[in-house]
Amino acid sequence: MARPPSRYPTELELQVLQILWQGGESSVMSVRDALAQQRDRDIARTSVVTTLNVMTDKGLVHRRQQGRAYLFSHAVTQDEVSQGMLGDLLDRVFDGSAEALLLNLLDSEHVDDEEHRALRRLINRKRRGGKQ
Repeated sequence: MARPPSRYPTELELQVLQILWQGGESSVMSVRDALAQQRDRDIARTSVVTTLNVMTDKGLVHRRQQGRAYLFSHAVTQDEVSQGMLGDLLDRVFDGSAEALLLNLLDSEHVDDEEHRALRRLINRKRRGGKQ
């Protein structure tokens, strides 16, 4: 039985969204060129077209026709995507426990001492009711 489609972007879809968030409305070829540069290898135009069409169906991008070509722009913000994916991770992996998620993050090798200090400052600022 096939897995149901995810509400969240795949890795490739996230890369496309990052291109659109940074560069704004783009053609298929512009997206393809940016992906090829990011991945340091070529990607087929048809693969990019297919990905953008799936993303349109998912509501992740808008498509508008200009002449014979289509231009694509993001339909979701980076904040909407990151909040949704983080909430999903929190629920599915950490059973809704923000404490468990944060402890796991702090124990990971991806967070160095400077980032620990920065996180502590952010948490303290949030506790005092301040903005980030």
